[in-house]
Amino acid sequence: MISYELAEKILNYAVTHGGDYAEIFEEEKTYSKITLTNQESPTILTGQEEGTGIRILRGTQSRYIAVSHTDEAEIFKMMKTALKDWADGKEHMERSVLKQPEIFQTQGAKNTVTAEKIRLLRECVQSGKHAASHIVRMQTSCVEDCQTVRLINTEGCNTQDERRKMRLYIKATARDGKESAESYTGPGIMGGMELFGQIDFRKTAEKTARSAQALLHAKPCPTGRMPVIIANGFGGLLFHEACGHSLEASSMADKGSEFSGKIGTQIASEKVTLVDDGTVPGGWGSLHIDDEGIPTRRNVLIEKGILKGCLVDRLDGRRLGMPPTGSARRENYRYAPVARMTNTFLLPGEDAADEMIHSVTRGLYVKNIHAGSVNPVTGEFNFYTNETFLIENGRIVCPVHNATLIGTGREILRKVEMVGTDPAMGQGFCYAGSGAVYIGAGQPTVKIAEMTVGGDEV
Repeated sequence: MISYELAEKILNYAVTHGGDYAEIFEEEKTYSKITLTNQESPTILTGQEEGTGIRILRGTQSRYIAVSHTDEAEIFKMMKTALKDWADGKEHMERSVLKQPEIFQTQGAKNTVTAEKIRLLRECVQSGKHAASHIVRMQTSCVEDCQTVRLINTEGCNTQDERRKMRLYIKATARDGKESAESYTGPGIMGGMELFGQIDFRKTAEKTARSAQALLHAKPCPTGRMPVIIANGFGGLLFHEACGHSLEASSMADKGSEFSGKIGTQIASEKVTLVDDGTVPGGWGSLHIDDEGIPTRRNVLIEKGILKGCLVDRLDGRRLGMPPTGSARRENYRYAPVARMTNTFLLPGEDAADEMIHSVTRGLYVKNIHAGSVNPVTGEFNFYTNETFLIENGRIVCPVHNATLIGTGREILRKVEMVGTDPAMGQGFCYAGSGAVYIGAGQPTVKIAEMTVGGDEV
């Protein structure tokens, strides 16, 4: 870690050479992944890294440098190059660096033992294998990420956050003759080994295996416009992609979002209240502070269909004339922070999931969304699903394969017809301008009145 004396020198140099704000982001990170396939010997990967990112702002301009060392001469050489076209500056930094950092830690996180992880992974493999006769491959992994960050800035901030994440991956492959199918699940928390006490990992493995086997003889997915019901949990990725990215400050500030200039107006069905909350206890996307040192908080983005706000970082907040919302994130010290989602979810409504299914003459029931992408400017998105079922005459009939969901954010938001009472969260990663970050996405069961479905039915 950089000494306080060097930190003050760096920040003073930044504001006396053209900057009006500067921050230092320091990171130390360790990583481990244990993977077990069937009953083979486990593979173990470990790694660590550390480094420092220095960002200087001047109005709405930004300069950023990243180093993996603490060589003072080299740091100032890089800063001189970065700031060479910013001639004027203040006489000195207005506040000195606080000597004692405010420290946050992941509460209640249980320490991990490699042998215990391997034992639990073997139990997952055995449970999955015994649950379905056509399972030919069970692969399980336990991933742990421990990151300590320290933020020091010219506003007097000196904050340290110790972050721990743990995730269990289970992937089942079923085969019957020439037909094969896969199913996957990946529960995770902000924490440690307590994850295995919070979920029934054996039943999770069994459920994953049965899902893979059920998909073996899936039929071609119909195409066209139809009602779609999306199950609770990681189906919330629909809202993450369909409107979440368009409500990040980088899109709003450039007026490149389909929702630019629409705060205070109705953009969605009255059934829709969408929240991004970085304070959810144990949440996969939770943080005590964001990557600018600002405490995370609960941000209401849409309330009963009305656009209430967006996610804001310092730099784009200057462009928008809005204060930061504790939403700045980055994968590591190599990236400058940008406003990103944390745990994004739709609040529950009053509709029963079985009533949604009964209301559909012909449509789809999507149990799991695998991945998706969006163009924040146009709002156009597409999602790939890996557990999807055909609904006919109010009943779930059979699984279908190769289903994709296509549309625009503004269309889908207005077509939310029913919202269930069964909220749940899923875990994943989001890849954008400041790298890959942990995100939670969730919702209750939701019925979309109509959307475009792509499939392979001839």
